[in-house]
Amino acid sequence: MFKRLKKDLEINIEDKEGQLFLGDKKKGLRLVMLRPNEIMEFCEFAGTNADDILIWVGKTLGKTFMEKFFYNKDWSKETIATKKEVFLGSLEVLMLLGYGALTGMFKKDHLIVNVYESLATEDKESIMAKNLCLLYQGVFAGFLDVLGIEAEGKEIECILTGGEKCSFKFDLIGEMIDDKLVDEEISDEAVSDFLASL
Repeated sequence: MFKRLKKDLEINIEDKEGQLFLGDKKKGLRLVMLRPNEIMEFCEFAGTNADDILIWVGKTLGKTFMEKFFYNKDWSKETIATKKEVFLGSLEVLMLLGYGALTGMFKKDHLIVNVYESLATEDKESIMAKNLCLLYQGVFAGFLDVLGIEAEGKEIECILTGGEKCSFKFDLIGEMIDDKLVDEEISDEAVSDFLASL
């Protein structure tokens, strides 16, 4: 799947409009460039509501991303196995776009998304870099929302507070993952090999 995605998701420049497109322009997926310092400045302006706003912005980006690639798709008829593959494939696309190295694990009653070398790493010294983590959480929530997977998310580990990665846990609401779809824990050695391959 990775090689197919890499070929289909080339970044194209539209000279006349001066916009970047992901894949075919007809799909209308323009690339959004959010620089960390702009996000931080926005949060200073937004004040106490910034967390909810950033999660909402991320969720909107995630939903738009999914809807552009899978337009008019009725996910209610798909199995959880299919939704899992689409979710993990979407994480691969984010890696190709430079969002860091992402892994996803589906457990019985929750799922975990780990982000290594996230965008927040670049601005690690700034306390406002935490806002990038909220954006990530929103993007993942947007993916799940479009797929019809009801979940409540939170960040459980952060590179900015001494963690090795940014890790997000999404507790499933009203749905359990079938035992045969539950992923095993990823060993530290496997993660090191994965990061070295990038």
